[in-house]
Amino acid sequence: QVQLAESGGGLVQAGGSLTLSCAASGGTGSGLGVGWFRQAPGKEREFVARLLINRWGIGSTYYADSVKGRFTISRDSAKDTVYLQMNSLKPEDTAIYYCARGKTRTSVNIAENYDYWGQGTQVTVSS
Repeated sequence: QVQLAESGGGLVQAGGSLTLSCAASGGTGSGLGVGWFRQAPGKEREFVARLLINRWGIGSTYYADSVKGRFTISRDSAKDTVYLQMNSLKPEDTAIYYCARGKTRTSVNIAENYDYWGQGTQVTVSS
């Protein structure tokens, strides 16, 4: 059974930075790569970023337009941990952030293409 555990959320002022971590354990770990989604109150869950691992173990990254240039997804393969570095945070980035393991290499922005999810970590950006 794969388990994902997020950490690193918190309260930060606009313009500040946070780094979220997602540690994978069990089964085949992070498999095809891990993605980040977020859900703000009253809104649907939305795609944030994905680290896609190809068959040669090389990663490529994908980002939602709303975070491109501000957020960076990376991994420590030895720890099977994926990070989301978030810079220049805005109040509209406030949400619960979830990491999830991708089960396909296509349509990385679709939540149904992820099979295991973490419990989420709250990020609050004050203005």
